[in-house]
Parts: sequence; C-alpha cells; structure tokens
Amino acid sequence: MAKKQAKSDRQAVIAATLKKQKTADQRRGFMIVGVCTVVAVLIVGAAAFQPIKNWWDLRQFKSKDLASIGAPASVCQKVTTKKADGNQQHVPQTQTVDYKDAPPAFGAHWNVAGLAPAPMERKLYTAADRPALEALVHNLEHGYTILWYDDTIAKNDTDMKELQAIADKLAGTSNFRDKFIAAPWLSSDEGGAKFPSGQHVAFTHWSAGGSGNTDTSKQEGVFQYCSQVSGASLSDFMLKYPYTDSPEPGAM
Repeated sequence: MAKKQAKSDRQAVIAATLKKQKTADQRRGFMIVGVCTVVAVLIVGAAAFQPIKNWWDLRQFKSKDLASIGAPASVCQKVTTKKADGNQQHVPQTQTVDYKDAPPAFGAHWNVAGLAPAPMERKLYTAADRPALEALVHNLEHGYTILWYDDTIAKNDTDMKELQAIADKLAGTSNFRDKFIAAPWLSSDEGGAKFPSGQHVAFTHWSAGGSGNTDTSKQEGVFQYCSQVSGASLSDFMLKYPYTDSPEPGAM
C-alpha cells in the first residue's frame, strides 16, 4: 500500500513538473513571438519613417523657386571655359576615358543603349548608383547640365535635402530645359585632377559655342565651382547655357 502511495505521489510530482514545463515553454513561445512581432513592427516602421521624414523635411521647399534653394550665388566662383573636343567620339563600354578635368565637361564617351546617356527621369544620384563618367559625359553632349558634389556635401544632411529639392524642381522628361543631373564626384574619379580648394560643388556643360552652332571648333567646356549648394547660381548657369547650346540638343 505504501509503495502504491509513493508511486502515486511521484506520478503527481512528474505531472506537476511536466505541467510547469509546458506552461514555461508556452510562455517562452509567446515571448519569442512577441519579440519577433516587435522587431518586425520596428523594421517596417523604420522603413516607412524615412520616406515620411524626407517628405516632411522637403515641405519647406514647396513654395520656393529654384533660385531660392540653398546658398546665394556669391558662394560660387566665376564661370570658366575650355576648348572642347570629343564630339561624337564614342568608345566601347569596356574602355575607360582619362578625363583631365575635375569634373569633365566634354570628351570621348560611351554610347550604349539604355546606359549612356543616363535617363532623363533620374535627376539625383548617390555614390551607390551613379552612372560611369563615360555615360554622364554623353549626357553633357546632349545638352545636360550636371551638378557634381563631393563627399563633404554627401555627408551633410541639409545639403543633400537641398539637392533633392533642386532635383524635384527640375523633375520631368517632357521639357528639355530640365536636362539636369546631380551626381557625386568620387575620390576614385580624381586621378590627377581635383576640385579647387574649398569648393565642394561644380556645374559643367558642353557648349556648342551658342545655340544652333554647328562649327565644332567653337565648342567649349563650361565650368563653375561653388563652396556650397546654390540654386541661385545653378539657375543662372542653366539660363546662360541652355540645352540648346550643346552639340546634340535634340535627343534625351
């Protein structure tokens, strides 16, 4: 009788232990599910937060015109020009071109469908996705103004918001006067040439020597350097050197 009682007591202890273990396992499972749910919510929330933050930050530029974005035109140096070459000088996609200027305004370039020139609908690039220099020079041949920015600008959130606002002002593909791209100038691009000391932004344009000019000997590369992002100076630059003043203005 005592043995039966002892066996029964042990079974009761085992049952109680198993019940506690099951309860603990269930509680642990609920905790894991809960933690995973919180992590998932945080991930989704973080992904949604950045676009919302960007929209919020860019609201301030909605009522401003291009010339009112960023610093005044006084932060930019005088426009300089240099005799250009490379019109219709296409090289294979596998070939790199050694551009002597930082950044280039003309020269030999790629001519690859879907790659060069870069598409007009994209106005702002980062280091992660910028087209090759050889592709962007083809854009210059087709009348684009390119705003190049260095790593100092890339690391400044305010500067990048201003660049995004400028890109938004020039959005679209139907008006060729909006032939514009903002792209980073990378340390790997430099070679033997660099931005002038203290300058962090550059505008370049491939001029035909005047709208409608077909004399290739009149072609010039146009350069302007700025210490800060300046929509005012960019606006003046693009008015003075429109897409029509380029070797190949009629294409995208």
